[in-house]
Amino acid sequence: METTEPRTDMPPQYDPRATEAKWYAIWLERGLFHSEPTGSVLEPFCIVMPPPNVTGVLHIGHAFTFTLQDVLTRRARMQGFEALWLPGTDHAGIATQVVVERELAREGLDRREMGRDAFLERVWQWKERYGGRIVEQVQALGSSCDWDRLRFTMDEGLSRAVRVAFVRMFDDGLIYRGERIINWCPRDRTALSDSEVEHEEVDGELVTFRYELSDGGGHVNVATTRVETMLGDTGIAVHPSDERYAALVGATVRHPFDGRDLPVVADAAVDPSFGTGAVKVTPAHDPNDFEIAERTGLPRLNILNADATVADTAPEEFRGLDRYEARKRVTERLRDLGLVIAEERPFRHAVGHCYRCHSEIEPWLSGKQWFVAVDRLRAPAIEASEDGRIRFHPERWRNAYLEWLRGLRDWNISRQLWWGHRIPVWYCPNGHEFASIEDPTECPECGAGDLEQDPDVLDTWFSSQLWPFSTLGWPDETPELDFYYPTTVLVTGYEILYLWVARMIMSGMYLVGDVPFRNVLIHGLVRDAQGRKMSKSLGNVIDPLDMIQEYGADALRYALARMAGPEQQNLPLSTEGIEAARNFANKIWNGARQVLAAYAPREDGEPHLPSPGDWTLTERWVLARHQACLDEVNAAMDAYRFDEAAQTLHRFFWSELCDWGLEAEKRRRATGTDPERHRASEVLAWVLERTLRLLHPFMPFVTEEVWQRFGGERSAAGVESIVVAAWPEPHPEHQDSDAEEEFDFVRELVANVRGIRGIIGPGRYLLVVGDRLEQELEPLREAVERLGGAALAPLGEADPTGRYVRLSVSGREARLKIPEGFEPTGAVSLRRKRLEGTRSKLEASERKLAGESFLSRAAPEAVEKERRKREDLAAEAAVLEDQIGLLESLGG
Repeated sequence: METTEPRTDMPPQYDPRATEAKWYAIWLERGLFHSEPTGSVLEPFCIVMPPPNVTGVLHIGHAFTFTLQDVLTRRARMQGFEALWLPGTDHAGIATQVVVERELAREGLDRREMGRDAFLERVWQWKERYGGRIVEQVQALGSSCDWDRLRFTMDEGLSRAVRVAFVRMFDDGLIYRGERIINWCPRDRTALSDSEVEHEEVDGELVTFRYELSDGGGHVNVATTRVETMLGDTGIAVHPSDERYAALVGATVRHPFDGRDLPVVADAAVDPSFGTGAVKVTPAHDPNDFEIAERTGLPRLNILNADATVADTAPEEFRGLDRYEARKRVTERLRDLGLVIAEERPFRHAVGHCYRCHSEIEPWLSGKQWFVAVDRLRAPAIEASEDGRIRFHPERWRNAYLEWLRGLRDWNISRQLWWGHRIPVWYCPNGHEFASIEDPTECPECGAGDLEQDPDVLDTWFSSQLWPFSTLGWPDETPELDFYYPTTVLVTGYEILYLWVARMIMSGMYLVGDVPFRNVLIHGLVRDAQGRKMSKSLGNVIDPLDMIQEYGADALRYALARMAGPEQQNLPLSTEGIEAARNFANKIWNGARQVLAAYAPREDGEPHLPSPGDWTLTERWVLARHQACLDEVNAAMDAYRFDEAAQTLHRFFWSELCDWGLEAEKRRRATGTDPERHRASEVLAWVLERTLRLLHPFMPFVTEEVWQRFGGERSAAGVESIVVAAWPEPHPEHQDSDAEEEFDFVRELVANVRGIRGIIGPGRYLLVVGDRLEQELEPLREAVERLGGAALAPLGEADPTGRYVRLSVSGREARLKIPEGFEPTGAVSLRRKRLEGTRSKLEASERKLAGESFLSRAAPEAVEKERRKREDLAAEAAVLEDQIGLLESLGG
């Protein structure tokens, strides 16, 4: 069989900078990530990328979710699927508009003075200038997206899909315009949906004050955390069965500032056991109050402007005040009038904040807004989860999804912005209102031509909900839509389960007639090593671009994948973890150097196994462990357990293949006969090449660089890159329990010897074994002696005057003679002193964790850190106790 010369051109250190840009450019040039449905005989595998904001830069959350998507896609491609990972970016209505407005402000310009058309032209210029930054950064991570299919939510085709979806839903009565309480962001000056509001615990105040009855015959006490809203009170509500207030229903109270009479009404929504049992009703500034007013006929009074200052509808003394200043002024005036009953500060409670700018939102009656009616949409989405058409991983997120859907209110989709998909509704001078896919020239009802389009744009999530099918060509019946839809799996974080995932399911079932994806993988969020959210103020941000520059993309990817267990909600990442992953990349490189240095590649580039009859015990064991590795990786990946797959690969490559397989075969590879060297290198090369393919989805660059060094003419068969190499097939015949048992005995024996040497220190050790055991160990004598650091000797050579440590491994016994002259007393004394200090620290930690003061006042991350410290101290104490016991057995 013809071979070429061994490869000896690998430098001693892997250099990701010299590798990554080179290979990514080659992959793109060869079109290895491109996928086509037409004429394919393969089964589809499709992931649509959750589109990052066009304003954004790659952050650690992006790096994490993109790594997981790429691992799945690369593996599916190697498994023979027609694999498509479809990338794209989102126009990010609020975020992009804010960025451009800031840029304009630096130039002394205001969008309102520019006008809508000029402003939008400026935004498009900004998008063309900066919109591709995140795409370049995602590529730096090694993402194997089909960049030929890159989409943007405001592309022409996707914009048309938005209009088609809106018009269909409008004509079907699922979209309507109404006047309801909305979530208003005073800073961004736009409405938000319920899912875009983040509730945060804040220190506020609770003010209890009284309204005097209009007839002077008493008063009613009410409590509020937003006392300024009493300027917009139009009534008092009590429960119909509350006997305390039964006589007051129908009476009125007098507003202290403007003299209005406010009726007392009965409504079952009032909780008689909460507070005073009576609630102030502010229909224009609270969703529950709005509904009470709808049922009882109370009027609405809006007392806030769009910037959250007090409007002219309020008494003159408060007009123009900021909402927080108005809160202080109203409290002072009520106090002056002797109407304040109690004030509680601080009062800890949850307050809604804008998910973009994090300012407090205002429940606000802003005029007519556009809404999606959800009742008819959610039922099929619930059913799809219950009957298994969509599966959640982990399963527990299914319950959260169902609970949210069942409590869902109609979705406010109009935004008071200019950047985004403008609502395709027009109004004619004669009062007609209609939706249209194309821009109309006249009213379809009366023919009037002076039409005005609605000024608002659609919520960004309205276009994003169409993403799994609009990117595949919907509403047209395209080959891509027919082949790839429903997509295979959606990979995303739990924070947008409600914002995005549920809406995609509802819209996909309504507009396309099927679920948008078969599986939903919900992953946790990356935190720092102490479990804290990364933030600039804490100084704990890990910038993925910096990590790629310093350690390489493979290292970052592997570090992220290794902690990606689906059950974990918070995933701790440290730079030390990324550095360890970089070391693993170097281990792969150096392990490959050792194998390939003695391997003569075949012309076809494919390593071949020698006949099984020629396999040594080590080779049988390595092949059996490789088969176990393949089985474990497949099982883990099929269950989306990236962490288990990554850890299995690390264990096999570093420990089993390199530390044991390579080391045990070192003599044969270095000084054996030509047939021995060739056979040893063939087996190891075969295992290495297949292991590189298993590692490739996690660490694409180093595996490609090594895989190419097998040489040969594989490109002639269409396998020009590991990217399109086949996923390793199983070899059940390599399972060999006997070899595993025999070799594992040797590993455990060597580990025991190493452990004792680590306690006692350097010197000449002798491992004494019986005749039968000596025969069993003979094939691995050189490896046992070299790896264990002890010469192997038969029982007859034992020195009766020497000191021995008795070893028992798998029922077989041996004795380790320790170096002559070793005196254990000093070592025992040193360890006793260390044990005393460790126990003292352990007791202090246990007292701290048992104290209610620490547990109630300390931050959660501090408590968790102390628990880890206690565990480490307990483990250290146990090790010291074992070492002392061993040393004392030697006469100390």
